[in-house]
Amino acid sequence: MPPAVSPIVKVDAIEELRSIFGDRIITSESACHAFGSDESFHGNYPPDAVFAPRSTEEVVNVVEICAQYRFPIIPYGAGTSLEGHICALHGGICLNMIEMNQVLQVNHDDLDVVVQPGVTRKQLNQFLKDTGLFFPIDPGADASIGGMTATRASGTNAVRYGTMRENVLSLTVVMADGRVIKTAKRSRKSAAGYDLTRLFVGSEGTLGVITEITLRVFGIPEKISSAVVPFSDLGNAVQAVITTIQLGIPVARIELLDDVMMQALNRYSNMDHPEEHTLFLEFHGSESHVEDQVETFRMISDEFGGGNFQWTKYTEERNRLWQARHDAAYAAKAMRPNAEIWATDVCVPISRLAECILDTKADIVKSNLQAPIVGHVGDGNFHLVLLVDHTDPEEVKRAEGLHERMVMRALEMEGTSTGEHGIGYGKLDFLVAEHGEAVSVMRSLKKALDPANLMNPGKIVRLWRFWRTGTNFSNESKSAGSRLTPEC
Repeated sequence: MPPAVSPIVKVDAIEELRSIFGDRIITSESACHAFGSDESFHGNYPPDAVFAPRSTEEVVNVVEICAQYRFPIIPYGAGTSLEGHICALHGGICLNMIEMNQVLQVNHDDLDVVVQPGVTRKQLNQFLKDTGLFFPIDPGADASIGGMTATRASGTNAVRYGTMRENVLSLTVVMADGRVIKTAKRSRKSAAGYDLTRLFVGSEGTLGVITEITLRVFGIPEKISSAVVPFSDLGNAVQAVITTIQLGIPVARIELLDDVMMQALNRYSNMDHPEEHTLFLEFHGSESHVEDQVETFRMISDEFGGGNFQWTKYTEERNRLWQARHDAAYAAKAMRPNAEIWATDVCVPISRLAECILDTKADIVKSNLQAPIVGHVGDGNFHLVLLVDHTDPEEVKRAEGLHERMVMRALEMEGTSTGEHGIGYGKLDFLVAEHGEAVSVMRSLKKALDPANLMNPGKIVRLWRFWRTGTNFSNESKSAGSRLTPEC
């Protein structure tokens, strides 16, 4: 691991920050440790200081001082990321955006809102509740909108409503040199210049600090109906999904949970579903539209050997069902309390989904590992929840091998190494296997917008700089798929 910023620079930078913000600059060991890791198994790399800005102007002040001292900046949302996105690999200051949590504007007639990055998705929907509008992107965790934007999040509703990429209209960003830019206006389309909005959506804090987000919102559907349907055969369950998508049925959610995950879910969430490969579904629309969707899907399910449906249209029951789905990782953890969760995902073209899942399932069995499968299969995205004893080197090695084969299998099928978790530093090497020479273009963009490598260094692309010496290091010669470890 490249060394952190020098002690002299750290002291000088923190002193200057404190001259403006006083004791709001927090440096206690316990506080810094709390902001040194996300919800993944990746190690804890604490920042040297933590600060919660309250405005774009305060972010500018911090960035200008950090630029002067070459002091790294790591934006922090809710800490729910899964690939080490917020680990302070080189030290620096964590910008905790929790106090920038205001809904600034609701444009009801235009179906858009403007929010600060610390607003969470649940907070936003609670705020919108009485307006007849809602924000559909639902990654499960109560993530911050800023974090969801930075990681290009999606979730259970993406099959119908898209991901953050489709639902972010404009951003206000503080650049690495302290400039403040607005990437677009509120219009739904534009042909004016480069699409800077899409550049920052998914940039994982490596190009600038997002301080305002303009989002699309939607009218709450007239009718919502959810269903659970079991399948004895995993391949048939996936084929039912593929057929549903290919026929253009506008299902809002269609989630796959394999038999192992259903066992875990029943125990953890006190449910009594058949412990078979199961689809969770939700349909949105008018009364007649939803009924048509339901009937069409029922015929598809029957064709592929689906079992008895369990339907609900009541809000409380639907919420319980989807909360259970969102608690899948915790349910898996409860199966093996002494193990750590290693959550990973891939995404493939829908026509290759069954093959990819079945090959991965067989690999899990062959590897003698516990790894329940869940997935937003309507858009070809599925996850493994690996349960790994990290005190057992042999088991860790088997898990690493399974993970690498899963990712490389997806890439061979013209898929991606991550459908929604992002790269962080945990999947950094796979990015080269996926994009090849395009990674050098990403590096060029990083150098152009952040030449001192201040913004969340060590994530997405390798552009390591020793701030004491000014020496640059770039290493993309490692074999595709090899994991970045704390010793690198």
